[in-house]
Amino acid sequence: MVESKVFPRRKGFYVRMRLFPHKNCRAQEKSFFIRYYKWLLWVSLSLYFFTSYYISHNHKSHGTSDRMPRTHLSNSKSFPSRALIETSNTTFLRQVQQNQGLLEEVKVFVYDLPPKYNVEWLSNERCSNHLFASEVAIHRALLNSDYRTFDPLEADFFFVPVYVSCNFSTVNGFPAIGHARSLISSAVSHISSHYSFWNRTNGSDHVFVASHDFASCFHTMEHVAIADGVPSFLKNSIILQTFGVKYKHPCQDVEHVVIPPYISPESIENTLERSPVTGRRDIFAFFRGKMEMNPKNVSGRFYSKKVRTMIWRKFNGDRRFYLQRHRFPGYQSEIVRSVFCLCPLGWAPWSPRLVESVALGCVPVIIADGIRLPFPSAVNWPEISITVAEKDIGKLGRILDHVAASNLTTIQKNLWDPRNRRALLFHNQVEDGDATWQVIGALSEKLDRSYRRSRVLKQ
Repeated sequence: MVESKVFPRRKGFYVRMRLFPHKNCRAQEKSFFIRYYKWLLWVSLSLYFFTSYYISHNHKSHGTSDRMPRTHLSNSKSFPSRALIETSNTTFLRQVQQNQGLLEEVKVFVYDLPPKYNVEWLSNERCSNHLFASEVAIHRALLNSDYRTFDPLEADFFFVPVYVSCNFSTVNGFPAIGHARSLISSAVSHISSHYSFWNRTNGSDHVFVASHDFASCFHTMEHVAIADGVPSFLKNSIILQTFGVKYKHPCQDVEHVVIPPYISPESIENTLERSPVTGRRDIFAFFRGKMEMNPKNVSGRFYSKKVRTMIWRKFNGDRRFYLQRHRFPGYQSEIVRSVFCLCPLGWAPWSPRLVESVALGCVPVIIADGIRLPFPSAVNWPEISITVAEKDIGKLGRILDHVAASNLTTIQKNLWDPRNRRALLFHNQVEDGDATWQVIGALSEKLDRSYRRSRVLKQ
């Protein structure tokens, strides 16, 4: 009877154990379900975020790419990423292709003048290498270019290749241009008597180069140049000239294009091979050139309007400034080591230092009130240079210090874009974007002067 009572209890207990698990088993089961729900939640959230990202990213890539650029600079002082450079280059190439289509329509007839007007002057090798040599470089480039036409009837413009800056003085070695007016006048008489194209337009579609201090006024002293003015036989023509100012001036009282002075592209390449643009720059502010202690010359005129003299007197003892008054053949090696390159006016506002500074990556400090700079559509001068008013020479040190402490990196990034260098250098053959290419582009904006096109429009 005892056993019959015990057995049911054990059996019942056994049954209860199976139906109602022990507390430890219950805890293990609860832990398992918690882990399961955590894992399920993690998977669900992962799928959600992945799907959201994919949809959002796909939408931005296809639907809003025209509103939100993919590549941007997070810091204005940082250097551009490879993607940005590639995008910039792609944009540039697209612009070149578009402009090339327009430029290819421009046709230039180059007069074959007697040697006395051009090639005879090349016996002096300086003729094709000094700062006025753009007259030679443009001629050579046009002779070898696709823009040249041998049929004058299909020409938009007529280039008259006269070299007037190769008559070097035996006294000081400087170009003497006292013969310029008579030489060009003789060339005009020659083409007007041998061809009909000058007479039909009175020379309005004819192009000349005047790469001298005061352009087609053909004199190095401004007061004389102003008094003489542009010769009457050039008044209707187009002048490619280094001189340009933002105010009214008799020496630009003619249809003209402002071009850069000539700097040998080979000399720039040789310098950059030894010292790249992004190399070390241990000279803060640099200038080498004529700096008169007493700026008044024999005619009573003040050289550089006293600007260079003031720079010398104010900053010659300043350790930040490296100022040299004597010539040095290897001065480009000094430019490529400099952060700022001073570009003060001389007798005229423009200076070859503008081109050399840009080409060698030194920030040009332009000190020439009212100057007009070459090819502003290709070279964004405000973003790659500093302009200091002539009256503010005394503040020059503070100005440069401020730039160095604020936006110098941004200016250098803009300056070191190779398109700037390309636009200011002339080559023996026209290259996309180079200085002669820019000249053709400027002429393409003056096609209303083309006799051929005016005839087509009338028909």
